[in-house]
Parts: sequence; C-alpha cells; structure tokens
Amino acid sequence: MANFETKLLSRREAASFLLSHGFPVAAKTLATLVSRGNGPTYLRFGGRALYRAEDLLAWAESRCSPPRRSSAEGERAA
Repeated sequence: MANFETKLLSRREAASFLLSHGFPVAAKTLATLVSRGNGPTYLRFGGRALYRAEDLLAWAESRCSPPRRSSAEGERAA
C-alpha cells in the first residue's frame, strides 16, 4: 500500500514527469502500453491508471541501453 507521502500521478502527469527526467513519452503511449502489458506498473482507481514516480523511472531506465561510446557498439557481427 502506498504511504501518505507518495503522490500518485495521472497518465498526463506521468508523461510530463518522464519528460522532465529526459524520457519523452506521450500520455497516449502510456495508454497503449497499458493495453499491451509492457508499460510501467500502475494502480487502478475506478477507471483511471495512477502511477508512482519511482515505478515510472524504473521502467524508463530499464528500457535504456548501457552507455556507449559509438553507435557501432550495439551492433552484432553478421
């Protein structure tokens, strides 16, 4: 259960939060990811999805590649 200091974010607020942390994700993209099951974890309140900031950042960071020095580093040899 969330503690009283944890603010739950609406989908629009979640998209804005991610953008402010360098992860450009639209609210509509978050909605699509909910239906596909590969988005950030969320809570349901009535018909609304509510997100925790720490869950959003963990999800966004999990989608990032490791640091690279060259665009060729991630390519596999054919």
